[in-house]
Amino acid sequence: MSNAIQMGATQGAAYVISFENLRMTDVDSVGGKNASLGEMISQLAGAGVRVPGGFATTAQAFRDFLSHSTDGGPALADRIAERLATLNIEDVRALAQAGAEIRQWIVETPFQPRLEQEIHAFYKRLVEDSSSEMSFAVRSSATAEDLPDASFAGQQETFLNVVGIENVLEAMKHVFASLYNDRAISYRVHKGFTHAEVALSAGVQRMVRSDVGAAGVMFTLDTESGFKDVVFITSSYGLGETVVQGAVNPDEFYVHKPMLEQGKLPIIRRNIGSKLIKMEFTGEAKAGLSVKTVDVPIELRNRYSLNDSEIVELAKYATIIEKHYERPMDIEWGKDGRDGKLYILQARPETVKSQEKSTDAQQRFKLKGIGNVLTHGRAIGQKIGAGRVRVIHDASEMERVQPGDVLVADMTDPNWEPVMKRASAIVTNRGGRTCHAAIIARELGVPAVVGCGDATDVLKDGTLVTVSCAEGDEGKIYDGLLETEVTEVARGALPELPLKIMMNVGNPQLAFDFQSIPNGGVGLARLEFIINNNIGVHPRAILEYPNIDADLKKAVESVARGHASPKAFYVDKLAEGIATIAAAFWPKKVIVRLSDFKSNEYKKLIGGSRYEPDEENPMLGFRGAARYLAADFAEAFEMECQAMKRVRNDMGLTNVEIMVPFVRTLGQAEKVIGLLGKNGLVRGENDLRVIMMCEVPSNAILADQFLDYFDGFSIGSNDLTQLTLGLDRDSGMELLAADFDERDPAILALLEKVIATCLAKGKYVGICGQGPSDHPDFAEWLMKQGIESISLNPDSVIDTWQKLAAAQ
Repeated sequence: MSNAIQMGATQGAAYVISFENLRMTDVDSVGGKNASLGEMISQLAGAGVRVPGGFATTAQAFRDFLSHSTDGGPALADRIAERLATLNIEDVRALAQAGAEIRQWIVETPFQPRLEQEIHAFYKRLVEDSSSEMSFAVRSSATAEDLPDASFAGQQETFLNVVGIENVLEAMKHVFASLYNDRAISYRVHKGFTHAEVALSAGVQRMVRSDVGAAGVMFTLDTESGFKDVVFITSSYGLGETVVQGAVNPDEFYVHKPMLEQGKLPIIRRNIGSKLIKMEFTGEAKAGLSVKTVDVPIELRNRYSLNDSEIVELAKYATIIEKHYERPMDIEWGKDGRDGKLYILQARPETVKSQEKSTDAQQRFKLKGIGNVLTHGRAIGQKIGAGRVRVIHDASEMERVQPGDVLVADMTDPNWEPVMKRASAIVTNRGGRTCHAAIIARELGVPAVVGCGDATDVLKDGTLVTVSCAEGDEGKIYDGLLETEVTEVARGALPELPLKIMMNVGNPQLAFDFQSIPNGGVGLARLEFIINNNIGVHPRAILEYPNIDADLKKAVESVARGHASPKAFYVDKLAEGIATIAAAFWPKKVIVRLSDFKSNEYKKLIGGSRYEPDEENPMLGFRGAARYLAADFAEAFEMECQAMKRVRNDMGLTNVEIMVPFVRTLGQAEKVIGLLGKNGLVRGENDLRVIMMCEVPSNAILADQFLDYFDGFSIGSNDLTQLTLGLDRDSGMELLAADFDERDPAILALLEKVIATCLAKGKYVGICGQGPSDHPDFAEWLMKQGIESISLNPDSVIDTWQKLAAAQ
């Protein structure tokens, strides 16, 4: 670098500064994005974080550009101020007209000579450092952008694969103009920024060749629940703009930070995206013409776009960056397909979940009924919205959206923000959880379902729908207006109790949210929920693939795409479901019950009718330990054990304990413990505890002997009640239902014996049935008996806790 340029970079009025000379203290001069790039290049390179080099123009350069006059007429700044002074930003058409005029003025105005000279000099230095023709990304960095309490995400332009100084200069001019696009003007007014106080810095950065690799976005927390112990990564082929814009449904990965630090296998969940298109270079160097979108080949769509080692490397970068900035971060990354390396392209503070004010109560939304599901996609937020469908095909139709409408579109442009805030909910065909539509929806507090694929076809304009994001990762759009229940859940400290209040958790996708409710861990995690919702195929069909009929084979291949084999898919999804719950509650105990499907429930899985017997009363039939010990279920049970071993041994989540359901006899107890050991799950090894469901009267009668094989009991009050009283809780007869009561003297006598026996032998004893959730007096009775834990449905934890505290 020449002396003249070095002198300019050190002066307060410098127009251009190289990234390596920037720090976060320069945010007023070059904006949050460029200051952050400089900070990472200078401070984190030693920790292995790769950031491509470049340079930035300063806020002073931008202000001088607006204030200088080229023809003796009024300066740009004066013309802009006058044009915006009387603008009503709620008038979408007037806003669009004013923005277009201002942007045209900026593009037509030449740079001041000194700024152009400095850009030339810095560009020359970058090109001289390279042995081949270089291309650049030219990005905006607003001086009020990416501050912790404001997200200007996507408001300004980005130009990719720009080659040659003239094209770089043109791209920088368009970047300057983008400070006055429609959404940016509207956003500044709503956030209380005056237009003149926000300046723009243009960053020119060496292009990472992710056009022949992959790219995406990652957050150092879960974007929906705010859970801070995970890194959430999205990824797709080609340039990252498709992910950011919401043009593709990307792959998703969750990495557990505590296990990442321990050197374990920390990837706890993967979701394969459709990745239908990718953005690549055209060979045209001119700004705005340098990229195009093409279809992704089927074989690549059906694979994950990152391998495990790349996912772990990105997560390490994310945690290094988060620790350096001491706050949750939103990070863009790219994989260079030529050198195979991963690069960080941007890092900014996360501005939604981390900015939520901590309150003593949290709103929870719940549908009171269910209806016909019209379509589904990725849930953004955890609320429910309802209203009249308004299908919008392009920006010219935005005025049709009335307050309370459900906005339905192929994908939303960041400039749609003025109408997005009118909507009761937003639904798109395309996009993932880290696209602009998702970020803006979260910020506005509007529920959104993105990546539905067919929303604009299936949802008819003017019809009434309910949009639910309150059921986990999957957002659903229901026909009609469904009744919604909104409750306030306390989050503050609760009184000490002589027992643990644990939770029953079936859906792993809700675990990150549930962990924020006061709890003592998970007393019942249901494996069958994971099989039903994350796998959906009978295990025998998985094991007999490919020697199955054509329709079943096609169904298995469809769900197992992205995995080494259908068997690997089954084990992977079981392990990921268990690990997600275990990671959410780490290091608290999570008791995972082995699969307890009855034959009629297994039949409902894909292929299930081929493998399951017809039973008169499945409740009393082929289930629990008897099924595990059956020869024709041995391989299926082995897959469950493999998943458990992976979670505990490879992922390091040793807070997982195993629970065996429906053990009828002492002989079954002995055999099932032996079978677990044969499959590598030895009781006591690596601190493994094996709990038995106490739910058959024989378990209570012979409690002392059953406990010789297990580390304790978890009482299943539902089955214990029906089997003791001779009632079938599935019969549906109201006459019988009236007699089903866990507080019957016969049940209480058995429970009293079981609790006393466990306490006498120093073994664990808890309860995970429905009874304590439904009957506070029953919960109080259990507390007085000295039970160690009560596991409740999440929605009854706070209420039961408070009632037990009052009863002490």
